[in-house]
Amino acid sequence: MAGPRVSIVIPTQRRPAGLRRAALSAFRQTGVDAGELELVVVDNDVGPSARPVVEALRAQAPFPVAYVHEPEPGVANARNAALARATGAFIAFLDDDEEAPEGWLAALTQAQARYEADVVFGPVRGRAPPGVGKHRAYLEQFFSREGPAEAGVIDRYYGCGDSLVRRAALPDPERPFSNLRNHIGGEDDLLFAGMKAAGARFAWAPEAWVWEDPAPSRLSLRYTVARAFAYGQGPSSACAAANPPDRLGVARWMAVGLGQAAAFGLLAAGKWLVGAPDFAFTLDRAARGLGKTLWWGPFKLSFYGLRSAA
Repeated sequence: MAGPRVSIVIPTQRRPAGLRRAALSAFRQTGVDAGELELVVVDNDVGPSARPVVEALRAQAPFPVAYVHEPEPGVANARNAALARATGAFIAFLDDDEEAPEGWLAALTQAQARYEADVVFGPVRGRAPPGVGKHRAYLEQFFSREGPAEAGVIDRYYGCGDSLVRRAALPDPERPFSNLRNHIGGEDDLLFAGMKAAGARFAWAPEAWVWEDPAPSRLSLRYTVARAFAYGQGPSSACAAANPPDRLGVARWMAVGLGQAAAFGLLAAGKWLVGAPDFAFTLDRAARGLGKTLWWGPFKLSFYGLRSAA
């Protein structure tokens, strides 16, 4: 019997409700042959806390479900552990805070075939719960991913969540994600940047969208502005990590960031004073600019790779 064509991968850490919702949405996919699918759940908790959830899900699964326990913390470790277990020629990434509509996977695979893409990305729609009122529009946009209105080949890349990757295009089919990004994230950006440099073909599929339901602890300016700062560090860090290091690029991004931080910081202060409804959007831009300027060692923020109590 031939192996699965697509492995759906869901990394998780202590989000049983989110994992269940994501997995059930994967089971409901239409327009694809269930005989060509498998689900791989990788549990990145110290103890195998997600195992009971996965065991219960197997009873409802229309295709094989594999459970992988990766106790070593870190988002790169989790993704690599999933790929080491997955057997599909294509890897579809779905996060444990995402929910996919029924046509999600079909839209990804159709775009891959149409454009002969190595990686296909789709939109993400942030969804805040009804009780969130303050800064709701900003928070939902922060956790969203937007792209072109039309499907097609693109010259940029996005994050792993809601993507389809052709396994043969990976630089290392089993451990493509850098352990250096376990604690700060951006392991997917680093991978896709390397693939782009090697000539990989990226595509965008607007019909392959998913919902994202952020954890309640993330629905605050304290969290999102810190993440915006970390996102801003990306371009400068990427230039510094190049081989050889792109020092001119680092200097250029730092200068751009300094200008953005100053301009948007002043504007955000003014909007805060008058209670402008779009204050959070402007503060976000200022934080991203500051991140481009303060990108090295002591300013690096850790959002991943933290051990949970067993």
